[in-house]
Amino acid sequence: MHIPRMLLALAGLASVHLASAMPQSVEMPRSLSHNNHGKHKFASTSGLQFSIDGETGYFAGSNSYWIGYLTKNADVDVVFRHMKQSGLKILRVWGFNDVNEKPAAGTVWYQLHANGTSTINTGRDGLQRLDYVVSSAEKHGIKLIINFVNNWNDYGGINSYLQAYGGSGNADFYGSQAMQKAYRAYIKAVVSRYINSPAVFAWELANEPRCKGCDTSVLYEWIEKTSKYIKSLDPRHMVTTGEEGFGLDLMSDDSYPFTYVEGNNFTSALSIPTIDFGTFHLYPTSWNTSFDWGNLWVKAHGAACIAAGKPCLFEEYGVTSDHCALESPWQKTSLGTKGVSGDLYWQYGDTLSTGLSPDDGNTFYYGTDEFKCLVTDHVAAIRKKANGGRH
Repeated sequence: MHIPRMLLALAGLASVHLASAMPQSVEMPRSLSHNNHGKHKFASTSGLQFSIDGETGYFAGSNSYWIGYLTKNADVDVVFRHMKQSGLKILRVWGFNDVNEKPAAGTVWYQLHANGTSTINTGRDGLQRLDYVVSSAEKHGIKLIINFVNNWNDYGGINSYLQAYGGSGNADFYGSQAMQKAYRAYIKAVVSRYINSPAVFAWELANEPRCKGCDTSVLYEWIEKTSKYIKSLDPRHMVTTGEEGFGLDLMSDDSYPFTYVEGNNFTSALSIPTIDFGTFHLYPTSWNTSFDWGNLWVKAHGAACIAAGKPCLFEEYGVTSDHCALESPWQKTSLGTKGVSGDLYWQYGDTLSTGLSPDDGNTFYYGTDEFKCLVTDHVAAIRKKANGGRH
């Protein structure tokens, strides 16, 4: 999801500057040392489905770009406690926060790019905030998808690399030896911290990687090489792309998302051995399609994943109003589509110590009627299906 600039600024006030003092720290070894035994098996795929904590089936979850930037541990705990109580199992979080200038004290940042060099912040206002997210997720039994860079400029993104190393577009990032070296160094730093954590559902290359106007081979080769690198560091956790699902011939109606204009080829990327499952997103308003068209989009990706023999994750979907009426049909289609094994709505909202969490325009909040419709009722439907139609 590309967060609108004005809303991003408001979100920053709410999520990054939550405390006047320095962020709280958590005592944690560089690499979490939990053993992979019993119910804490690492998440995996089983045919066209996901397996989590010994259970194979369909799972519901959400997205929170802001949780890793919270400065109060109790706020992180509130989110995971409410997720657990609600039956949400997976949370996708931003594993990046790139800057080109060191921000003011008390502002969370993960990596600084300047003058052709990159510096990773492992301090209390850096990756220690992500440490606490992983730690709390473990305690509450929530699984995390952690990505490493943003296609968009929000929280730095690919553009922050281009600003520091030189370049004018995404193709320069994907093809630059210097930028890819820095990107891989960051991947290694993050993966090594949580390599033993059962809280990690999957590592994700990027949020919505694109290369507009590029031959699809550019992204394919980058995905292939990067996913292979991640697997060389950590063969036990799953790896996925973070793609929106663009570039698909199967069931295509020739509308923009099915085309290859953004440089993506969903089918080809899914065929890469070091990619464990496919991801796709859905934003009809941004893509100039109808809301009902979303059901075709879901079914098409389910069919593609069946053909590939891997599960799909309906990883992002959202609207700015009428959440229940518009998003509930997509959830029902996803749950009923073979090849799709989970969905994560965009995005999660809750009440924190300072008030409501950031609202980028697509958020709905814990405890509301919309939450009951799209979480409580949806989780109940998932459980009913898992029980063979019995409540």
